[in-house]
Amino acid sequence: MIDKESVELETTTAETADTSIHEATVEVKPEKTAKAGKRSTKAIKEAEEKAEKEERKAKGDTSPQGDSTDTALKRGPVPKPRPLIERRSKAYRKAAEYIEATKLYDLKEALKLAAQTSVSKFDATVELHINLNVDPRQADQNIRSTVILPNGTGKKVLVAVLAPADQHAAATKAGADIVGEDDFLTQLDKEQLDFDVLISTPQMMPKLGKYARLLGPRGLMPNPKSGTVTTKIAAAVKEAKAGRVEYRVDKQGIIHQGIGKVSFEQKALLENIQAFIESLNNVRPTSLKGGYIKAVTLTTTMGPGIKVDISTL
Repeated sequence: MIDKESVELETTTAETADTSIHEATVEVKPEKTAKAGKRSTKAIKEAEEKAEKEERKAKGDTSPQGDSTDTALKRGPVPKPRPLIERRSKAYRKAAEYIEATKLYDLKEALKLAAQTSVSKFDATVELHINLNVDPRQADQNIRSTVILPNGTGKKVLVAVLAPADQHAAATKAGADIVGEDDFLTQLDKEQLDFDVLISTPQMMPKLGKYARLLGPRGLMPNPKSGTVTTKIAAAVKEAKAGRVEYRVDKQGIIHQGIGKVSFEQKALLENIQAFIESLNNVRPTSLKGGYIKAVTLTTTMGPGIKVDISTL
């Protein structure tokens, strides 16, 4: 007689064995990836990293991950920069002790201080820095002009002249250091710029067009406004040698101008400053409302600045 329980057990065991055999024969196929696009290995990895990053962000976890952790641990404290005055030389700091930063000095007193606080070992230039109440973006407020300083700048000015052959003798007699025509252009081809001022006649200006990128950035390109494009070559050379300087406001509305040397007598410096201020007032824009000169600072090459009372100019 066949036991009923034994039959049921054998049936269950057989079914289990069949299922195990079937599962064993099923082959697990790896997920296919594309060579490029959203299904590429690189894109999938980036998506996983982005999801992980967003998850950390949601939890408020801002700690560095991976290799950046070691880098962050190696970083030292944030360096604190020293005050500007502490980064200056000892000579500068000693000279600055003679000047009160908030005081407005009389012009004559400022000139004495400038000579006293000059820290350079050479004959430094005395400079004026004038902050104007102008907007250089406006055509009528883009201040630019020339002035002849009565006592010169103290610097030897080398003058070059580009003019026809019939004017060479007059230019040389007036004191020009370099005079020429085609031979001078050959010198420009070699980028030999051993001069400080270039004066040209109007008919020679077209020949200088190809050298605009060479001369322009150095401030050597002749310009009618600066008096360096003229038919009166001899007069222009004499003015350049006598101390004619060109000044122009920068983008911040400030004019920077050297008005002599520390070795000059105070009277000579005062005369130069008066001539410069007079020229500056003559080119005041007619459309300007309110004050013209906002602030004036007097200094020397490498020396500390001295604030000047505008009313004493």
